[in-house]
Amino acid sequence: MDAVAAPGGVALDPGYISLSALSPGTKGVIVSVGAGTGSLTPLVRRLLEFGFCSGEHIEIIAEARPGRDPFVVRVGNTTLALRRSEAESIWVDTKPQFPSSRPPYPPLEAPKGVEISRPGKVL
Repeated sequence: MDAVAAPGGVALDPGYISLSALSPGTKGVIVSVGAGTGSLTPLVRRLLEFGFCSGEHIEIIAEARPGRDPFVVRVGNTTLALRRSEAESIWVDTKPQFPSSRPPYPPLEAPKGVEISRPGKVL
């Protein structure tokens, strides 16, 4: 994985950014954890055990003042505190396409001969 400096932090690919560079309120999806060297460091192994896996939804909840370290992250249904140095190896897509919480339903249709009405509207 090639990382380059970007105005918003350290970017992996266009749109991917290190978790350590995100501000409170930011949401995204984890793209990668670790440096991609093949072997897992103890830190990367622990992050994976905590649930920082590719495809998981994350949100930055809060950060300490002053210094922004540690900060509170929600990954999936788990909330925990991380140091920024620990979060540098977690890569996030901050512009994912979140699915709607409501599945699309077909329009309401009445059987022939049946009238459906709502207050102020007849269907």
